[in-house]
Amino acid sequence: MAKRFIQLAEVAEILDISSAQAYALVRSGELPAIKVGGRGQWRVETSELEDYIERMYSETKAFVAAHPFGSVDPDAGAQS
Repeated sequence: MAKRFIQLAEVAEILDISSAQAYALVRSGELPAIKVGGRGQWRVETSELEDYIERMYSETKAFVAAHPFGSVDPDAGAQS
């Protein structure tokens, strides 16, 4: 049986990001999570993580469509 909730360390591993970045996603509200237990451990529902990943795919697709390959991207750090 698959787990319904996972720890932030598992989120970080799945997304290949640091634990601090996973915590920041949760604290900003970008990735919904709950606090459980006496010490308030963060847990992310696996369905919420899948929804987040799908949102990121959609946002990335929209970004790529708005910034076609070969165009100058000011965020790319191009030097003059």
